[in-house]
Amino acid sequence: MEAWLLAHEGPLRLAVFLGLFALLAGLQTWRPLRGVTGIWRRFGRHLALAALGTLLVRLCFPWLAVAAGAWTQAEGVGLLPWLGAPPALQLLLGVVLLDLCIYWQHRIFHRLPWLWRLHRMHHSDIEFELSTAIRFHPLEIALSMAIKLACVAALGAPPLAVLAFEILLNACSLFSHADLRLSAVIERPLRALLVTPDMHRIHHSVRADETHSNFGFCLSLWDRIFASYRPRASADDATMAIGLERFRGAREQGLRALLMQPLR
Repeated sequence: MEAWLLAHEGPLRLAVFLGLFALLAGLQTWRPLRGVTGIWRRFGRHLALAALGTLLVRLCFPWLAVAAGAWTQAEGVGLLPWLGAPPALQLLLGVVLLDLCIYWQHRIFHRLPWLWRLHRMHHSDIEFELSTAIRFHPLEIALSMAIKLACVAALGAPPLAVLAFEILLNACSLFSHADLRLSAVIERPLRALLVTPDMHRIHHSVRADETHSNFGFCLSLWDRIFASYRPRASADDATMAIGLERFRGAREQGLRALLMQPLR
């Protein structure tokens, strides 16, 4: 089974992504918290950004993350092989520690001005819905892949752990950006483990103190451990202002303007 999963990791990841995207698109249409106009235009623009980022990654890197995991396993390099952990524990620790790496990458992208220039395109969205999850500058996507490859090599994460993390990261990112109205009965226990839309929406607030909080992608515990957790927004979730003060005009949301934004 493991060999089959690794041999078909590309189509598998794409199928899971498309399936979840379609499911969450239906759910946020059926039970939205805020409601978004021009949704198909947004989907097209953000999918174009994701496609450009994927193309750039393919051009820049001969290996992707799962292949890097296969190399670390074959060579026995990295933290997890050095610890001599059994395979099942390496799988679990690989997923959890990769999520920790992405948490700190996210915090650093907010902290360093030249990285923030790339990342702020994601935050300049004045809406908060499913396709915001794939609204990243192609250069940020490529840089994130370089960081991910370094983390996989340093950890010695096995390829199955990398594949599981890649699928989990995509799934959690789509879910946490979805415009969903969740009841407190569901949201509160779910937030104890995972980043929920209500938690991540605060991260997209126009207020700077809220923007620089709730950095987690999958597990919500990192924000609690490293004191970046904000449980509630200062404004009502359904009406809070989303985005950045500087980039709110209609022209700022076009594809060309988004691609040029880091130069401004």
